[in-house]
Amino acid sequence: MKINPFKFGTIVDGPYFTNRSEEIKKVKSILLSDNHLIIISPRRFGKTSLITKVIKEIGRPFIFLDLQLITNTEDFAAQLLKRVYRVYPFEKIKQIIKGFRIIPNISINPLNNEVDISFQPVSSGLTLIEDVLNLIERVGDKKKKLIVVFDEFQEIKNIGKELDRQLRSTIQHHQNINYIFLGSQESLMRDVFEKKKSPFYHFGYLLPLNKIPRQEFLKYLSVGLESVSPKPEEIAKEILEITKSHPYYTQQLGFNVWELLNNTKKLKNPVEDTVGEIIRHHDMDYERLWNTINRTDMKVLIGMSLSEITPLSSEFSKKYFTGASSTIFSSLKRLTQNGLVIKTEYGYEIDDPFFKRWVNKRRLR
Repeated sequence: MKINPFKFGTIVDGPYFTNRSEEIKKVKSILLSDNHLIIISPRRFGKTSLITKVIKEIGRPFIFLDLQLITNTEDFAAQLLKRVYRVYPFEKIKQIIKGFRIIPNISINPLNNEVDISFQPVSSGLTLIEDVLNLIERVGDKKKKLIVVFDEFQEIKNIGKELDRQLRSTIQHHQNINYIFLGSQESLMRDVFEKKKSPFYHFGYLLPLNKIPRQEFLKYLSVGLESVSPKPEEIAKEILEITKSHPYYTQQLGFNVWELLNNTKKLKNPVEDTVGEIIRHHDMDYERLWNTINRTDMKVLIGMSLSEITPLSSEFSKKYFTGASSTIFSSLKRLTQNGLVIKTEYGYEIDDPFFKRWVNKRRLR
Protein backbone atom coordinates (compact mmCIF):
# COMPACT_ATOMS: atom_id res chain seq x y z
CA MET A 1 0.00 0.00 0.00
CA LYS A 2 1.31 3.45 -0.96
CA ILE A 3 1.75 5.99 1.83
CA ASN A 4 1.08 9.68 1.25
CA PRO A 5 4.48 11.44 1.54
CA PHE A 6 3.04 14.81 2.56
CA LYS A 7 1.88 15.96 5.98
CA PHE A 8 0.29 19.14 7.33
CA GLY A 9 -1.49 20.45 10.42
CA THR A 10 0.92 18.94 12.96
CA ILE A 11 4.64 19.03 13.73
CA VAL A 12 6.51 17.45 10.84
CA ASP A 13 9.70 15.40 11.11
CA GLY A 14 11.60 12.65 9.35
CA PRO A 15 10.71 12.31 5.63
CA TYR A 16 8.01 14.98 5.98
CA PHE A 17 10.53 17.67 6.98
CA THR A 18 11.62 19.79 4.03
CA ASN A 19 15.13 21.21 3.75
CA ARG A 20 15.91 24.05 6.25
CA SER A 21 19.51 22.77 6.33
CA GLU A 22 20.99 26.25 6.90
CA GLU A 23 18.48 27.07 9.62
CA ILE A 24 19.11 23.71 11.33
CA LYS A 25 22.84 24.39 11.37
CA LYS A 26 22.33 27.90 12.80
CA VAL A 27 19.87 26.78 15.51
CA LYS A 28 22.16 23.92 16.57
CA SER A 29 25.10 26.27 16.87
CA ILE A 30 23.14 28.65 19.11
CA LEU A 31 21.70 25.92 21.34
CA LEU A 32 25.14 24.39 21.83
CA SER A 33 26.38 27.74 23.12
CA ASP A 34 25.33 29.84 26.11
CA ASN A 35 23.08 32.04 23.95
CA HIS A 36 19.33 32.34 23.56
CA LEU A 37 17.32 32.29 20.34
CA ILE A 38 14.48 34.39 18.91
CA ILE A 39 12.62 33.12 15.83
CA ILE A 40 10.10 35.32 14.03
CA SER A 41 7.91 34.15 11.16
CA PRO A 42 4.24 34.06 10.16
CA ARG A 43 2.11 31.25 11.54
CA ARG A 44 2.47 27.84 9.93
CA PHE A 45 5.93 28.53 8.53
CA GLY A 46 7.37 25.63 10.53
CA LYS A 47 8.97 27.28 13.59
CA THR A 48 7.88 24.52 15.96
CA SER A 49 8.84 21.73 13.54
CA LEU A 50 12.30 23.26 13.10
CA ILE A 51 12.92 23.58 16.84
CA THR A 52 11.54 20.10 17.57
CA LYS A 53 13.80 18.54 14.93
CA VAL A 54 16.93 20.26 16.27
CA ILE A 55 16.14 19.39 19.90
CA LYS A 56 15.68 15.72 18.96
CA GLU A 57 18.95 15.69 17.05
CA ILE A 58 20.99 17.17 19.89
CA GLY A 59 19.17 15.02 22.48
CA ARG A 60 18.34 17.67 25.06
CA PRO A 61 15.36 17.86 27.46
CA PHE A 62 12.90 20.66 26.73
CA ILE A 63 9.79 22.46 27.94
CA PHE A 64 7.33 24.03 25.49
CA LEU A 65 4.75 26.64 26.53
CA ASP A 66 2.34 28.45 24.19
CA LEU A 67 1.62 31.89 25.67
CA GLN A 68 -1.54 32.32 23.59
CA LEU A 69 -3.24 29.88 25.94
CA ILE A 70 -2.08 31.55 29.18
CA THR A 71 -4.64 33.67 31.02
CA ASN A 72 -2.67 35.46 33.78
CA THR A 73 0.55 35.40 35.79
CA GLU A 74 -0.62 32.65 38.15
CA ASP A 75 -1.59 30.49 35.18
CA PHE A 76 1.80 31.17 33.56
CA ALA A 77 3.61 29.91 36.67
CA ALA A 78 1.32 26.89 37.06
CA GLN A 79 1.57 25.77 33.43
CA LEU A 80 5.34 26.19 33.42
CA LEU A 81 5.71 24.15 36.62
CA LYS A 82 3.38 21.47 35.22
CA ARG A 83 5.75 21.02 32.27
CA VAL A 84 8.73 20.73 34.62
CA TYR A 85 7.06 17.66 36.15
CA ARG A 86 6.93 16.06 32.70
CA VAL A 87 10.72 16.30 32.40
CA TYR A 88 12.07 15.75 35.91
CA PRO A 89 11.11 13.21 38.59
CA PHE A 90 8.85 14.27 41.43
CA GLU A 91 11.48 13.53 44.08
CA LYS A 92 13.92 15.94 42.45
CA ILE A 93 11.41 18.78 42.52
CA LYS A 94 9.44 18.47 45.76
CA GLN A 95 12.22 19.63 48.09
CA ILE A 96 12.70 22.82 46.09
CA ILE A 97 8.95 23.52 46.01
CA LYS A 98 8.87 23.42 49.79
CA GLY A 99 10.95 26.58 49.69
CA PHE A 100 8.47 28.46 47.47
CA ARG A 101 7.09 31.64 48.99
CA ILE A 102 3.63 30.57 47.79
CA ILE A 103 3.03 26.81 47.73
CA PRO A 104 1.07 25.54 44.69
CA ASN A 105 -1.87 23.15 44.79
CA ILE A 106 -0.68 19.90 43.19
CA SER A 107 -2.84 16.89 42.34
CA ILE A 108 -2.84 13.91 39.96
CA ASN A 109 -5.57 13.78 37.34
CA PRO A 110 -6.90 10.17 37.47
CA LEU A 111 -8.13 10.35 33.85
CA ASN A 112 -4.75 10.90 32.24
CA ASN A 113 -2.29 10.57 35.15
CA GLU A 114 -1.13 14.14 34.48
CA VAL A 115 -0.03 16.45 37.27
CA ASP A 116 -2.50 19.33 37.75
CA ILE A 117 -1.07 22.48 39.30
CA SER A 118 -2.65 25.77 40.31
CA PHE A 119 -1.77 28.82 42.38
CA GLN A 120 -4.23 30.86 44.39
CA PRO A 121 -4.67 34.41 43.04
CA VAL A 122 -2.22 36.75 44.74
CA SER A 123 -1.68 40.51 44.72
CA SER A 124 1.48 40.04 42.69
CA GLY A 125 2.14 36.86 40.74
CA LEU A 126 5.71 37.85 40.01
CA THR A 127 7.09 35.97 43.01
CA LEU A 128 5.47 32.81 41.61
CA ILE A 129 7.24 33.29 38.29
CA GLU A 130 10.58 33.90 39.98
CA ASP A 131 10.28 30.79 42.16
CA VAL A 132 9.28 28.53 39.24
CA LEU A 133 12.00 29.85 36.91
CA ASN A 134 14.67 29.48 39.56
CA LEU A 135 13.48 25.93 40.23
CA ILE A 136 14.01 25.14 36.54
CA GLU A 137 17.52 26.55 36.77
CA ARG A 138 18.30 24.46 39.87
CA VAL A 139 17.09 21.14 38.44
CA GLY A 140 18.86 21.77 35.13
CA ASP A 141 22.16 20.19 34.16
CA LYS A 142 25.04 22.31 32.88
CA LYS A 143 26.29 19.42 30.73
CA LYS A 144 22.85 18.71 29.20
CA LYS A 145 21.07 22.04 29.36
CA LEU A 146 17.31 22.21 29.46
CA ILE A 147 15.70 24.11 26.58
CA VAL A 148 12.69 26.28 27.44
CA VAL A 149 10.56 27.28 24.45
CA PHE A 150 8.05 30.13 24.75
CA ASP A 151 5.75 30.16 21.72
CA GLU A 152 3.86 33.32 20.62
CA PHE A 153 6.04 35.29 23.03
CA GLN A 154 4.59 38.63 21.87
CA GLU A 155 1.63 37.78 24.17
CA ILE A 156 3.82 38.31 27.24
CA LYS A 157 2.62 41.91 27.64
CA ASN A 158 -1.02 40.79 27.73
CA ILE A 159 -0.55 38.21 30.48
CA GLY A 160 0.56 40.35 33.39
CA LYS A 161 1.79 43.85 34.15
CA GLU A 162 5.59 44.03 34.38
CA LEU A 163 5.83 40.29 33.61
CA ASP A 164 8.32 40.88 30.82
CA ARG A 165 10.55 42.92 33.17
CA GLN A 166 10.39 40.29 35.92
CA LEU A 167 11.01 37.49 33.47
CA ARG A 168 14.12 39.16 32.08
CA SER A 169 15.53 40.07 35.49
CA THR A 170 15.23 36.43 36.58
CA ILE A 171 16.37 34.45 33.55
CA GLN A 172 19.34 36.66 32.72
CA HIS A 173 21.19 34.97 35.61
CA HIS A 174 20.46 31.40 34.46
CA GLN A 175 23.38 29.21 33.37
CA ASN A 176 21.71 25.81 32.84
CA ILE A 177 19.01 26.80 30.33
CA ASN A 178 18.77 27.88 26.70
CA TYR A 179 15.66 29.98 26.11
CA ILE A 180 13.90 30.07 22.75
CA PHE A 181 11.30 32.72 21.96
CA LEU A 182 8.99 32.10 19.01
CA GLY A 183 6.60 34.71 17.61
CA SER A 184 4.31 35.14 14.62
CA GLN A 185 3.60 38.88 14.82
CA GLU A 186 6.76 40.52 13.57
CA SER A 187 6.07 44.10 14.66
CA LEU A 188 5.20 43.07 18.22
CA MET A 189 8.16 40.69 18.48
CA ARG A 190 10.53 43.39 17.26
CA ASP A 191 9.05 45.75 19.85
CA VAL A 192 9.99 43.20 22.52
CA PHE A 193 13.50 42.39 21.29
CA GLU A 194 14.64 45.39 19.23
CA LYS A 195 13.43 48.46 21.16
CA LYS A 196 16.05 49.83 23.53
CA LYS A 197 13.53 50.51 26.30
CA SER A 198 12.29 46.91 26.26
CA PRO A 199 13.57 44.59 29.03
CA PHE A 200 14.37 41.96 26.37
CA TYR A 201 16.34 44.31 24.13
CA HIS A 202 18.90 42.20 22.21
CA PHE A 203 18.42 39.29 24.61
CA GLY A 204 19.27 36.62 22.04
CA TYR A 205 20.12 35.81 18.44
CA LEU A 206 17.25 36.93 16.19
CA LEU A 207 16.50 34.54 13.31
CA PRO A 208 13.72 35.50 10.86
CA LEU A 209 12.32 32.31 9.31
CA ASN A 210 11.35 32.79 5.68
CA LYS A 211 9.68 30.47 3.19
CA ILE A 212 11.47 27.35 2.04
CA PRO A 213 13.37 28.17 -1.20
CA ARG A 214 11.29 27.34 -4.27
CA GLN A 215 13.85 24.99 -5.83
CA GLU A 216 14.14 22.96 -2.64
CA PHE A 217 10.36 22.67 -2.37
CA LEU A 218 10.11 21.79 -6.08
CA LYS A 219 12.54 18.91 -5.61
CA TYR A 220 10.74 17.70 -2.47
CA LEU A 221 7.30 17.79 -4.13
CA SER A 222 8.54 16.14 -7.32
CA VAL A 223 10.03 13.20 -5.42
CA GLY A 224 6.82 12.78 -3.40
CA LEU A 225 4.60 12.81 -6.50
CA GLU A 226 6.67 10.32 -8.51
CA SER A 227 4.65 7.36 -7.24
CA VAL A 228 1.33 8.72 -8.53
CA SER A 229 2.15 10.78 -11.63
CA PRO A 230 4.31 10.45 -14.77
CA LYS A 231 4.81 14.24 -14.68
CA PRO A 232 5.66 14.98 -11.03
CA GLU A 233 7.73 18.13 -11.66
CA GLU A 234 5.01 19.69 -13.78
CA ILE A 235 2.43 19.14 -11.05
CA ALA A 236 4.88 20.37 -8.40
CA LYS A 237 5.32 23.63 -10.32
CA GLU A 238 1.53 24.10 -10.46
CA ILE A 239 1.30 23.56 -6.70
CA LEU A 240 4.00 26.13 -5.97
CA GLU A 241 2.44 28.64 -8.36
CA ILE A 242 -0.67 28.57 -6.16
CA THR A 243 0.90 28.33 -2.70
CA LYS A 244 3.92 30.61 -3.37
CA SER A 245 6.03 28.14 -1.34
CA HIS A 246 4.06 28.71 1.88
CA PRO A 247 5.19 25.67 3.96
CA TYR A 248 1.80 24.71 5.42
CA TYR A 249 -0.37 25.21 2.34
CA THR A 250 2.18 23.58 0.05
CA GLN A 251 2.11 20.45 2.21
CA GLN A 252 -1.70 20.61 2.36
CA LEU A 253 -2.12 20.92 -1.40
CA GLY A 254 0.57 18.31 -2.03
CA PHE A 255 -1.21 15.88 0.30
CA ASN A 256 -4.60 16.35 -1.36
CA VAL A 257 -3.24 16.23 -4.91
CA TRP A 258 -1.41 13.00 -4.09
CA GLU A 259 -4.64 11.50 -2.69
CA LEU A 260 -6.58 12.48 -5.80
CA LEU A 261 -3.97 11.09 -8.18
CA ASN A 262 -3.57 7.91 -6.18
CA ASN A 263 -7.31 7.21 -6.43
CA THR A 264 -8.08 8.67 -9.88
CA LYS A 265 -5.07 8.72 -12.18
CA LYS A 266 -6.89 9.93 -15.32
CA LEU A 267 -7.68 13.45 -14.13
CA LYS A 268 -6.57 16.14 -16.58
CA ASN A 269 -6.21 18.99 -14.06
CA PRO A 270 -5.49 17.38 -10.67
CA VAL A 271 -4.14 20.55 -9.01
CA GLU A 272 -7.06 22.78 -10.05
CA ASP A 273 -9.55 20.04 -9.21
CA THR A 274 -7.98 19.68 -5.76
CA VAL A 275 -7.99 23.43 -5.12
CA GLY A 276 -11.67 23.54 -6.09
CA GLU A 277 -12.46 20.74 -3.66
CA ILE A 278 -10.59 22.45 -0.81
CA ILE A 279 -12.47 25.72 -1.46
CA ARG A 280 -15.84 23.92 -1.51
CA HIS A 281 -14.97 22.13 1.73
CA HIS A 282 -14.12 25.42 3.49
CA ASP A 283 -16.81 27.57 1.86
CA MET A 284 -18.82 28.14 5.06
CA ASP A 285 -15.66 28.78 7.11
CA TYR A 286 -14.51 31.42 4.63
CA GLU A 287 -17.95 33.02 4.54
CA ARG A 288 -18.06 33.31 8.35
CA LEU A 289 -14.56 34.77 8.30
CA TRP A 290 -15.48 37.28 5.59
CA ASN A 291 -18.43 38.53 7.63
CA THR A 292 -16.08 39.50 10.48
CA ILE A 293 -13.99 41.82 8.27
CA ASN A 294 -14.66 45.58 7.98
CA ARG A 295 -15.25 47.27 4.62
CA THR A 296 -11.80 48.81 4.24
CA ASP A 297 -10.11 45.48 4.89
CA MET A 298 -12.52 43.82 2.43
CA LYS A 299 -11.41 46.23 -0.31
CA VAL A 300 -7.74 45.51 0.40
CA LEU A 301 -8.30 41.74 0.35
CA ILE A 302 -10.31 41.95 -2.87
CA GLY A 303 -7.53 43.95 -4.53
CA MET A 304 -4.87 41.53 -3.34
CA SER A 305 -6.97 38.59 -4.60
CA LEU A 306 -7.59 40.01 -8.06
CA SER A 307 -4.18 41.47 -8.87
CA GLU A 308 -0.46 41.31 -8.11
CA ILE A 309 -0.23 45.10 -7.66
CA THR A 310 1.47 46.04 -4.39
CA PRO A 311 -1.27 47.21 -1.99
CA LEU A 312 0.68 50.29 -0.87
CA SER A 313 0.89 51.72 -4.40
CA SER A 314 -1.23 54.59 -5.76
CA GLU A 315 -2.30 52.30 -8.63
CA PHE A 316 -3.80 49.84 -6.14
CA SER A 317 -5.59 52.64 -4.26
CA LYS A 318 -7.15 54.07 -7.44
CA LYS A 319 -8.22 50.72 -8.82
CA TYR A 320 -9.81 49.34 -5.64
CA PHE A 321 -10.93 52.60 -3.93
CA THR A 322 -8.99 51.87 -0.76
CA GLY A 323 -8.22 55.50 0.14
CA ALA A 324 -5.00 57.07 1.38
CA SER A 325 -1.81 55.04 1.82
CA SER A 326 -2.07 55.55 5.59
CA THR A 327 -5.51 53.88 5.51
CA ILE A 328 -4.14 50.92 3.54
CA PHE A 329 -1.16 50.61 5.88
CA SER A 330 -3.50 50.50 8.91
CA SER A 331 -5.60 47.88 7.14
CA LEU A 332 -2.55 45.74 6.34
CA LYS A 333 -1.40 46.01 9.95
CA ARG A 334 -4.82 44.80 11.15
CA LEU A 335 -4.97 41.99 8.62
CA THR A 336 -1.42 40.91 9.53
CA GLN A 337 -2.22 40.83 13.25
CA ASN A 338 -5.32 38.75 12.47
CA GLY A 339 -3.25 36.34 10.40
CA LEU A 340 -5.08 36.99 7.11
CA VAL A 341 -2.11 38.73 5.51
CA ILE A 342 1.58 37.97 5.93
CA LYS A 343 4.63 40.08 5.25
CA THR A 344 7.47 38.22 3.56
CA GLU A 345 10.74 39.28 1.98
CA TYR A 346 8.73 39.93 -1.19
CA GLY A 347 6.07 42.16 0.37
CA TYR A 348 2.51 41.64 1.60
CA GLU A 349 0.42 38.66 0.50
CA ILE A 350 -2.73 36.85 1.58
CA ASP A 351 -1.72 34.03 3.92
CA ASP A 352 -4.20 31.37 2.78
CA PRO A 353 -4.03 30.83 -1.02
CA PHE A 354 -7.36 28.97 -0.94
CA PHE A 355 -9.07 31.88 0.80
CA LYS A 356 -7.57 34.12 -1.88
CA ARG A 357 -9.07 31.85 -4.56
CA TRP A 358 -12.41 31.88 -2.70
CA VAL A 359 -12.50 35.70 -2.68
CA ASN A 360 -11.53 35.76 -6.35
CA LYS A 361 -14.20 33.21 -7.25
CA ARG A 362 -16.95 34.99 -5.30
CA ARG A 363 -15.97 38.33 -6.78
CA LEU A 364 -16.03 37.15 -10.39
CA ARG A 365 -19.03 34.81 -10.39
